[in-house]
Amino acid sequence: MSNLPLRDGGPKARIAVIPGDGIGKEVTPVAVKCMQSAAAKRQRPLEFVEFDWGADKFLREGVTLPPGAVEMLRNEFDAILFGALGDPRVPSNQHAADILLGLRFKLDLYVNARPTELLHPRYTPLRDVTLDDIRLMVFRENTEGIYVGVGGFFKKDTPDEIAVQEDVNSRKGVERIIRHAFEFARGRKLKRLCMSDKSNAMTFAGDLWQRVFKSVRAEYPEIDSRHLFIDTLAMEIVRDPRQFDVIVTNNLFGDIVSDLAAQLAGGLGLAPSANIHPGRTSLFEPVHGSAPNIAGKGIANPFGAVLTSGLLMEFLGWNEEALALKNAVKSALSDNLTTPDLNGSHTTAQVSDYLIAHLARHS
Repeated sequence: MSNLPLRDGGPKARIAVIPGDGIGKEVTPVAVKCMQSAAAKRQRPLEFVEFDWGADKFLREGVTLPPGAVEMLRNEFDAILFGALGDPRVPSNQHAADILLGLRFKLDLYVNARPTELLHPRYTPLRDVTLDDIRLMVFRENTEGIYVGVGGFFKKDTPDEIAVQEDVNSRKGVERIIRHAFEFARGRKLKRLCMSDKSNAMTFAGDLWQRVFKSVRAEYPEIDSRHLFIDTLAMEIVRDPRQFDVIVTNNLFGDIVSDLAAQLAGGLGLAPSANIHPGRTSLFEPVHGSAPNIAGKGIANPFGAVLTSGLLMEFLGWNEEALALKNAVKSALSDNLTTPDLNGSHTTAQVSDYLIAHLARHS
């Protein structure tokens, strides 16, 4: 997991905590405790403020994002630690779309950063790979594409129904995510970058991505940059993940290929993510979802949330603390101190106790 020094870290950090729904309410407190433990070793002052935005509040009050919430988060907090959203009592998932997508769009969090790193060899489905063979970053454009919700229905609920979903790509949006990926590679002396699209079928959007990529790559001659169609990229990641350092793509393809990459390192239970606007309040969330089928059973895997909090600490410029969090997770994996989703037999509380004890000894 490469560093993300995207904010000029000050002496104190104020973190908004939104546990959300399902297992988000179980694993987010573990991440908070781990951050507190890692920060305490170096006397880093942290302030956490929790918000109860989720399905319970929506069903009780009809409120998703309260008035002024976006402005408050932007002006009063350094970062947001996000749990998960999704509840079967809200089949439309309206609250999830309003809160998570609303924050991504309204805070202009155009960088979705999804690092994939193999932390223990037993958790990859690939054979004959080492820890160094799976270490890559996927940058997903996070504010445009299919997810903006442009489209509609014609003759809905009839045999002739038509549904249209538009893929929105602006030159500004494409250029800033591609440039961010190149800057990330240059800053960490990574030599390989791949831009992926489907320009052989999506000719207009693809043409824009191709032209911008060609223009920007010329400014980074030291980086071996290439293009792959998204279907080819998916095959190549599985065939040989060693060939990738940095991948940049659009919103939809990034959503898919980052999950594919995560599976090679153990699955979504070990997958952190960051939603970033460099220099501004940004949002950090594990990507495993609310998992209502296991919520409340005490067996939720907190590793994704803890690794995500490590990305948050990197964003603050607290790199030693971030490394301590990752090392605690690596130690737990090595000792097979895991929850059932990783073939372990331990509870969320037992894993939490192990991580806190490890941080107390080694941070």
